[in-house]
Amino acid sequence: MQFGILFFLLMSGTILLGYLINGIFLERYYVSVRTRNLVRVYGMLMNAEKRDLLDSDEFDNTLQESLRRSNVSLLILDSNTKTDKVWSADETVMIERLYANLFGRTPDLTGVDDPGQLKNIPDPSDAGNDGKNGYSDDYSINSGYVITRNLQEGRSYTINEVLNRRTGTKSLEMWGPLGESRFFLLRSPLEDIRTSAAAANRFFGYIGFSLAVAGAFLAWWLSREIMKPIRQLTDISVRMKKLDFSAKYDGSGRAELDILGKNMNEMSKKLELTISALRTANNDLQRDLDRRNREEEMRQDFLANVTHELKTPLALIRGYAEGLQDGIADDPDSRSYYLDTIVEEADKMNMLVQKVLMLNQLEFGDESVSMESFDIAGLIRNYLESASILVQQENARLLYQQKDAVFAWGDPFLIQEVFQNYFSNALHHVARPVSAAGSEDQGEVFSKDSDADEKVIDIRCEVIGDKVRVTVFNTGKPIPEKSLAHIWEKFYKVDKARTRAYGGSGVGLSIVKAIMDLHHRGYGVENYDNGVAFWFELDHSG
Repeated sequence: MQFGILFFLLMSGTILLGYLINGIFLERYYVSVRTRNLVRVYGMLMNAEKRDLLDSDEFDNTLQESLRRSNVSLLILDSNTKTDKVWSADETVMIERLYANLFGRTPDLTGVDDPGQLKNIPDPSDAGNDGKNGYSDDYSINSGYVITRNLQEGRSYTINEVLNRRTGTKSLEMWGPLGESRFFLLRSPLEDIRTSAAAANRFFGYIGFSLAVAGAFLAWWLSREIMKPIRQLTDISVRMKKLDFSAKYDGSGRAELDILGKNMNEMSKKLELTISALRTANNDLQRDLDRRNREEEMRQDFLANVTHELKTPLALIRGYAEGLQDGIADDPDSRSYYLDTIVEEADKMNMLVQKVLMLNQLEFGDESVSMESFDIAGLIRNYLESASILVQQENARLLYQQKDAVFAWGDPFLIQEVFQNYFSNALHHVARPVSAAGSEDQGEVFSKDSDADEKVIDIRCEVIGDKVRVTVFNTGKPIPEKSLAHIWEKFYKVDKARTRAYGGSGVGLSIVKAIMDLHHRGYGVENYDNGVAFWFELDHSG
């Protein structure tokens, strides 16, 4: 819009300036052109006179063509006042005007611009005029002419602007000697230049107004066409400022704005690629920093937890060893008890170190997963056969009814570690169901194939869709709700006293989490009224 208004004002100002210049300088320019025409014809005459070609037919033809084009009348008189050459429609007027100029018979009123003042000059032809005002009755035809302006005057010629008061017309007259024996008069009529200028200005005004209207429409159209790509480029730049590089310039021309739009598209593309690369590098750097911070936190937690877990067995080993050293245990039974305690605590320390090392390898990706199809039901069956004596020591009943092979995808060694941790956890926490104490109305239970007063470990291997789910359930006290979200954390213990009693380290379920994360498969825990069930899933291999 601003462009259109500016364009309209500029065009209107140009038209107005042209109108003013036309009114001020048109008349002067018109007189100047007429004067130059007279001087040019005079130059031709003088050149022909010097070369003695003034009377030649060839020069006459050239002279007449020049006079016709310049609208100039010519009179040449010889020394005997005979007409030598004449080119005019009124020879008499030309002769009288030459005589009036030669003998100074034309009043000189140079500087009088008001035609009203010129009308007040007495006319010699009027009755009662005796010539006292400087006019002569001779050459009475010239009594109506006055000199209004002297344009040029030299030794060879004089150029005057004269006014015929009777007709109100002006003309330019150039006269003087031509050689040694001739005189000339060149006369060029001046139309009413003021009237002509006024008409020209009116015409120019009409044309200017029409051009202004057309220019206003053109300015509106141009501003719309020019501003359309500019607005589009502005919108693109605003979106680029907000790091939105999806907007593209859709112009296809070869104008400067189209070239600018194409360059902005290239710049947008390169900026998007550069910023994308920077963001990727920044994300990688941030991930590395997060990993380093996480590793540092894990290292500190590891050192703190391992130190804490090792303090108790080391203190026991040191205490019992000092007792033996001081001779507290004199009899063989006492010494055997002390030595058995030392060995047991050393085994706990060894087991803790092994589990921590395994967890460290799993979490830092040092442990590779060898995926293969294996019989997970057979793996569980073989393990339970070797651990049956442990179940008997706990006076628990073991339930496992899967006799057919069930194949799944996974790392058999790592999956056995998962099952072993679940089974060990169930073996250490198995107890009579909490709801068995005189209550016949139980809620949701997992294993119903057991008496209310017995400890049960129920293991199931089931194919559910394309998954194989292994569940290890033990009767006993459910896990508190506030602890469910933390049991997978390293060294976390729900019941620290009980865990310490059977030698638990709080690392087993963390190992389960790390192994299942490597397999990218699900795992979890669920509370029931009669106990707790831990589970994990693998892909079924058919």
